Amino acid sequence: MHNMNTEKNFKSGFVSIIGRPNVGKSTYINQVIGQKIAIMSDKPQTTRNKVQGVLTTSDAQIILIDTPGIHKPKHKLGDFMMRVATNTLKEVDLILFMINAVEGFGRGDEFIIEKLKTVQTPVFLVINKIDQVHPDELLSIIDDYKGLYDFSEIIPISALEGQNTDRLLQQIKDYLPEGPQYYPADQITDHPERFIVAELIREKVLHLTREEVPHSIAVVIEKMQKSQESEKIHVMATIIVERSSQKGIIIGKQGSMLKEVGKRARLDIENLLGSKVYLELWVKVQKDWRNKLTQLRDFGFREDEY
Repeated sequence: MHNMNTEKNFKSGFVSIIGRPNVGKSTYINQVIGQKIAIMSDKPQTTRNKVQGVLTTSDAQIILIDTPGIHKPKHKLGDFMMRVATNTLKEVDLILFMINAVEGFGRGDEFIIEKLKTVQTPVFLVINKIDQVHPDELLSIIDDYKGLYDFSEIIPISALEGQNTDRLLQQIKDYLPEGPQYYPADQITDHPERFIVAELIREKVLHLTREEVPHSIAVVIEKMQKSQESEKIHVMATIIVERSSQKGIIIGKQGSMLKEVGKRARLDIENLLGSKVYLELWVKVQKDWRNKLTQLRDFGFREDEY
């Protein structure tokens, strides 16, 4: 008699989650991994890099990749991100196309489906937020999408309630190839801490300024080091905006907005790093930075790394 583990070969692979903003991709990743690793925000395009969640079980390792940027580009940055996104889709083992049951078929879905037709990768249609609709509505949504693309599987879930997420996980495993364990079992994200720290600061700016500051801001971490005397980690970051009016909004009256951003971000960064943090924030105007690809590369948008 073999024991279970030798009979069941270990499977591993890369799974890309795509879909319009607000469909619940971050909630799903957080639900599966059980920790807050994807940046939660209701603004589109806040997770620009590939935020990866790694789920390791006894028989498989699933590396979840959030692939933003699959939508009609509006400027050079969008164009660039879409190329990166499409390339990513060609290289993963499985694509989860997530939609929101409440909104049903939407503009932007057609564009995504056209892109999906250019790749050979199997695609699951994952219908999220089913706890918010009547079962009959769900059937008509399934019918709408069935006619548009030959999905390998169609799986309705509620990421928030954890409904059907186990079944989806099992289906993902079934589709993954046999392979090695790429990451240590206790590693849940492969991002260097600097990236997550930058995203946490960016998230706070977007949450607090809401509609006033568009998501055309970047955060660059200038310095992150432990101070010898106090054991505190000194983080120095620059928030880059396109216009001086935006700079004024982020700084706020007598620096009140920037102070609040700093206060909230510092708490999250301390939780992430498990250490006391001294956070220093600066705001800098760099006109039209999104259209200057050379500068984009300085901010870490390097196409060759994908």
